[in-house]
Amino acid sequence: MRILLVEDDSMIGESVSEGLKAEGYAVDWVRDGQEAEVSIAATPYSLVVLDLGLPRRDGIDVLKGLRERHVDVPVLVMTARDTVRDRIKGLDAGADDYLVKPFDLDELTARARALIRRAAGRSEPVIERGALIINPATREVTWQGTAVALSAREYALLAALAERPGLVLSRAQLEEKLYGWNESVGSNAVEVHIHNVRKKLGDGVIRNVRGLGYTLASE
Repeated sequence: MRILLVEDDSMIGESVSEGLKAEGYAVDWVRDGQEAEVSIAATPYSLVVLDLGLPRRDGIDVLKGLRERHVDVPVLVMTARDTVRDRIKGLDAGADDYLVKPFDLDELTARARALIRRAAGRSEPVIERGALIINPATREVTWQGTAVALSAREYALLAALAERPGLVLSRAQLEEKLYGWNESVGSNAVEVHIHNVRKKLGDGVIRNVRGLGYTLASE
């Protein structure tokens, strides 16, 4: 899953970026409102983590602009604006959740998981697809009752395919979900990850859809 972090404070941005990456997310970090708008227009994100007090364009204006353009990406506001009036203003502008600074990084990642889960139409915290069970909170994967160790990229790829039943993702879409801006992507990186997942779970778990991409097997 790929997240856009919009935060102008270098210390907070670095901490949050590293924390989200440690949870297995690909993270793009920008430092002002105009950069945020350009990034969201160009890239399909699973979540936007948005500060409000931003240079060049205020976070509330960014948020209102997204919703006016019917961009439905989940938005988690994190801000020092902590009055009830501020929280109401943020939520009414289109935020899906609101987190006041200072905050615990574990709480932020838990809220991020919840927003991504709801955006995918799931209420359950654990993804179950037949004999495959994925726990996003712990990043544990169980296949046919046995725990399977996956690398961070392998887990992210499998979770992306398991998010919605029947979802078909092209190689380019998978690359967008697995890699941030500053990460190099080999020409066959996605195929290598798929090969490794198949070795651990079986060839039939991920299937090719000719001309379209990859999907999780229905059973």
